Amino acid sequence: MNSTEQRIAVTGMGMVTPLGDGVGANARALEEGGSGLGLLDDRRRGNAPVHVAGLVPEEGAGAFLADSYLDKRAQRRMDRFIHFAIAAADQALADAGWKPADEGEAVRTGTFIASGIGGFPAIADACRGLEAGRIRRLSPFFIPSFLANLAAGQVSIRHNLKGPLQTAVTACAAGAQAIADAAKAIFLGDCDVAVAGGAEACIDPVSLSGFAAAGAIAAGDTENPACSSRPFDIERKGFVMGEGAGILVLERLDHARRRGARIYAELAGFGESADAHHVTAPPESGEGAFRAMAAALKRAGLKREDIGYINAHATATKVGDAAEVAAVRRLFGADVARVAISSTKSATGHLLGAAGAVEAIYAILALCRGFLPPTLNLENVDESCRGPLHVPVAASAARLKAVMSNAFGFGGVNASLIFSRC
Repeated sequence: MNSTEQRIAVTGMGMVTPLGDGVGANARALEEGGSGLGLLDDRRRGNAPVHVAGLVPEEGAGAFLADSYLDKRAQRRMDRFIHFAIAAADQALADAGWKPADEGEAVRTGTFIASGIGGFPAIADACRGLEAGRIRRLSPFFIPSFLANLAAGQVSIRHNLKGPLQTAVTACAAGAQAIADAAKAIFLGDCDVAVAGGAEACIDPVSLSGFAAAGAIAAGDTENPACSSRPFDIERKGFVMGEGAGILVLERLDHARRRGARIYAELAGFGESADAHHVTAPPESGEGAFRAMAAALKRAGLKREDIGYINAHATATKVGDAAEVAAVRRLFGADVARVAISSTKSATGHLLGAAGAVEAIYAILALCRGFLPPTLNLENVDESCRGPLHVPVAASAARLKAVMSNAFGFGGVNASLIFSRC
């Protein structure tokens, strides 16, 4: 990507996560080592053998208040993941200062918002209600309340965005792939501006029980919930489920410069691959992850030494963390000890289809604000995860030229994004 017509800028960011509502709240929490993990109440947990999750706060500093974005009637017609997507998209578009002024700008603005699962709680609640006799008749808005593509659809309608409308549903790689899909659309000339990211809100007794049955989720530390997610640590026991949304505004660099937009970073490269190995587990070599990262680096036209920080997918599973580090060791070779790496899932939990987008924003914040986000609870790095420069417990200052963000998902899907200074 050499000419300004082919280069893609990040001009807006918005997010809702367990660390709070808005990019500012999240940046402060990351720099201060804050955690968004807490105990589940009986309604969310049910009989699931899981006690801890990363819930979006609804009171206190950084609280998410749905009423600030949607009236009560609209809220009832949309599942929670769509609430988060709308909030994050509102923030990102306002941050970018972008609102289509005419039909021409509307049809040149695309919407690419992913979700790994969509409105799972809406479906589960309806099933429970019908079986118990609490619900006799479903709302005509029931189906559009939970469809995975309706986060993108509702944002498109709300902001009159008439360009390409897409939803990646590729498990935990979805948010990152939505960003890559948006970049492709801009690169191919299908749009000038794109709203891109992911949203997820599926913390429910059924989903928790399902992941527990798969041996992927941690039961959690009931005495100290913040210690429940331990990526790379020898004591890691699986991921902690989180919820939220992350949205970027991407646009052609020349378009952004022409309108005088603030530019946070350049989306320099992206890479995608398939493991073709197993439904839930990556190969121990991390071969698919390696190919995605290598492809992103090649597309970016950068050297390995340009990458100073990796926001890892690392969910705190035994095989997954080790496979990703194996891929990083292979990519960077003898230079690997210089490359800082951390997993912000230690603070937020795993946001599934929103993770790749939220963590892309965290990587951009690291680039712009000059700091390395920490892996909380990393006390003893597992031997299988050694090699890169881990950032344990507390953030540290760093001058970065380019950063990488990884997202991998069930089915063997891998996505890697690279952002650089512009």
